[in-house]
Amino acid sequence: MRYKRKTILLLLLLLCLWALQREYQFSTQKLQRVYQCWSVNSQPEELKLADWFFPEASMNATTNWSAPIVWLGTYKEEVLENYYANHKITVGLTVFAVGKYIEYYLYNFIVSADSYFMVGQKVIIYVLIDDFSKMPWIELSPLRTIKVFKIKREKRWQDISMMRMKTISEHVVDHIQYEVDFLFCMDVDQVFFQEYGLETLGETVAQLHSYWYKANPIDVPYERNQLSEAYIPIGKGDFYYHAAVFGGTPIQVLNLARECFKGIMNDKKNNIEAVWHDESHLNKYFFLHKPAKLLSPEYCWDHHRGYNSDIKAIKLYWAFKYYKVLRRTDNILALLQ
Repeated sequence: MRYKRKTILLLLLLLCLWALQREYQFSTQKLQRVYQCWSVNSQPEELKLADWFFPEASMNATTNWSAPIVWLGTYKEEVLENYYANHKITVGLTVFAVGKYIEYYLYNFIVSADSYFMVGQKVIIYVLIDDFSKMPWIELSPLRTIKVFKIKREKRWQDISMMRMKTISEHVVDHIQYEVDFLFCMDVDQVFFQEYGLETLGETVAQLHSYWYKANPIDVPYERNQLSEAYIPIGKGDFYYHAAVFGGTPIQVLNLARECFKGIMNDKKNNIEAVWHDESHLNKYFFLHKPAKLLSPEYCWDHHRGYNSDIKAIKLYWAFKYYKVLRRTDNILALLQ
C-alpha cells in the first residue's frame, strides 16, 4: 500500500510538470539560454589601465613591474567617473586618533576628507580613538558616514605605531570587509587639500614618501638590521613608501596588516625594534609583494620641503605643527583658502 501511494504521488508530480510545460512552453534549453544571457550581462565590464591611465604624460609614471604611478595629468577623470557611475562602490577610510592628536588634528582631517575624499562616492570613515569623550561632532555631507571605535591607549608612540597593524586587521575581519569595496588607512595629522579621487583606487596602493621618492634605494632609510623581519639588504628595494597612506581592497589590506604585525611581533620576541617601526615593515611587505598602484608625492606632501617643480597639485599634505595653537574653525578656513 505504501509503495502504491508513492507511485500515485510521483505520477501526480509528473502530470503537474507536463501541465506547466504545456502552459508556458518551458524547456531546459530555454532556461540555459536565459542563464547564459544573465551571466554575461551580470559580469562587470573590466576597467583596463589603458582606458584611463596615460604614462606618457609623466616621465616617472610606471614602475619596472608595470604598475602605474599616479601624477596629475596621467589619468582621465571622466573615464573613471563614468565607470564607477555604473559600478557602485563604497570606500572606507580608517584614521587613528590618540592622545593630543585628537584635539590637534582629528577635526581638520575629517572636515577636509568630507570635502575632498572620494567626492560623489559612498564613504565610511572609521575613527579609531582612545577617548570617546573627545570625539568632535561633525555633520557630514550626503553619502558619508562616520563609525567610531574605542582602541587601547598605548604608553609609547612607537607602540601606537606598531599596534596599528593589529587593530586594522581586527576591524577588517570583524566588519570592514563586508562594508566597503576599497579601503585606505591614513595618519590623522594630514589635511586633504584637493580632490582625492577614483584614480587612487587599486588592489594594493602604496604612497611614495615625499622625502625619498627620487632617492636611490641605497640611500633610503630601510631597516638594515639583518636580525629584523623588516630587513632589506643594501642595494635591494624599489621605492621608499610612506606608512601615512596605504590602501587597496579589504582582503589585500588585511594581508598587509597581518604580515606587518607578524613581523613586528617576531622582532619583539627578539628584542628588536625596526628603525621606523610599522613603516619599516610596510616597506618590507611591498618589497616582497609589489603594489599594484603607486601614488606620487602629490598625494601626501610636506610643505616644509618648499617649492618643487615635480608637484603640480597637492592632494593631501602633512599638517602644520602649529595646529595646536589655532582654534579648529579658524584653522580649517585658513588652510583651505
